[in-house]
Amino acid sequence: MAATKQEKNKALVLRAFDTLFNQRDYQAAEQYWSPKYIQHSAHIGPGREGLFDLIKSIPSTLKYEAGTIVADGDFVIVHGRFSDFGGPRNWIAADILRIEDGIFVEHWDVIQDEATEEESKSKAPMFGNNFAAQ
Repeated sequence: MAATKQEKNKALVLRAFDTLFNQRDYQAAEQYWSPKYIQHSAHIGPGREGLFDLIKSIPSTLKYEAGTIVADGDFVIVHGRFSDFGGPRNWIAADILRIEDGIFVEHWDVIQDEATEEESKSKAPMFGNNFAAQ
């Protein structure tokens, strides 16, 4: 049975994020981000170069973990955790990507500092099944 467009797009996002954020293979990552990539994030400079420059400026200890991922047509939303990047807190992010012909053409995000168990009013972790060590 052939994979659906949504399944292919989800797999594409997971491969691309691992390539850029965890492997830091910028040359390989270029295949996933369009040279005309539109960046809507307030935390990242414009275009593919803005994203790559940001990652290059972050310590090589950066780790990205993907969690829930959903797709609808040309859009994919992935809920993930960025850790070990030199900030005071991990970031929990919902990244929204628009994909055309197998390449990312547009991006939005919502980023929040990860709460500790003591800070969480719900006492449930913001990502995964366990609270991260802070």
